[in-house]
Amino acid sequence: MNEKPHRRLTVWMKAVDFVIQVHGVTARFPAAEKFGLVSQMRRAALSIPSNIAEGAARKGRKEYVRFLYIARGSLSELDTQVEVAARLRYLSPKTAGELQSGLDELSRMLNGLIGALSRDD
Repeated sequence: MNEKPHRRLTVWMKAVDFVIQVHGVTARFPAAEKFGLVSQMRRAALSIPSNIAEGAARKGRKEYVRFLYIARGSLSELDTQVEVAARLRYLSPKTAGELQSGLDELSRMLNGLIGALSRDD
């Protein structure tokens, strides 16, 4: 399979960049969080572009949209984890704000793609 339709999607590219950002930020968390919050945040972040890619590889729009909803769920999960990390003071207010901005942008982009794919022809 040579064609990889997800690679043409701006939302997928931004979601991959966001995974890298989350990895960098969580690398500074306390060692005690390695198998807790760090692991959860990294998995939730990785789930976003992974589900976008899997959906894009599916044949039908309905299935594609289902995977986009899963990606959106992971985004909401990560939003909660960012909030917890900020309240635990593992994130500075500036870093938490930057992550929140990235989450907001990804959410808008995912909602736009879901809307475009859900319209009747």
